[in-house]
Amino acid sequence: LSQWTATEAGKTRRFWFLWFMLFINITCGIAILAVASPMAQEITGMTAIAAATMVGIMGVFNGAGRLGWASLSDYIGRPNVYTVFFVIQVAAFFMLPFATNPIVFQVLLFAILSCYGGGFASIPAYIGDLFGTKQLGAIHGYILTAWAMAGLAGPLILSLIYDSTKSYNLTMVIFSLLFVIALALSLWIRLDIKRIRNANKTMPLPTEQRSI
Repeated sequence: LSQWTATEAGKTRRFWFLWFMLFINITCGIAILAVASPMAQEITGMTAIAAATMVGIMGVFNGAGRLGWASLSDYIGRPNVYTVFFVIQVAAFFMLPFATNPIVFQVLLFAILSCYGGGFASIPAYIGDLFGTKQLGAIHGYILTAWAMAGLAGPLILSLIYDSTKSYNLTMVIFSLLFVIALALSLWIRLDIKRIRNANKTMPLPTEQRSI
């Protein structure tokens, strides 16, 4: 695709799709990080020590997701990786409140954390794919405002719903629905990329290039 400035990129639909995709991924991921231990104890009956150990292991999957998903994206493409992220998390967040088995609960949680980390690691390359590398740093900075917003929104949404319902069930279902929106955006952005590439293929070459 073309080389875009940060100002030009910020005026495109693709930029805002990417912004909201990252916002949703981080909002739900940060919220889960904040309550993983008490939620595990409430849903599965894990002891405080076991839940604390689980939280430590979550960091491993967060880091491994950054390496693994980013590497995989070089082979299957960033649009495919983000679509996979959201499919996994739609299912995982929906199943989490009903996963009373500690092993199943942790598998779902670790899958979510790997996608959370992978979303961070894959975003710079995705920006490069969409807007080129001319002002990649500046565009990346604009996109990371989603991180700042999500850092406020995630824990706030979770605490408000939990205080009202005294249960994590509704929160996890809402987060699952948010990932349905993110999934739709990831599919829409793929269509947008395909449309632009097809338009570029059919665009006639300048006279000087046709004569070469």
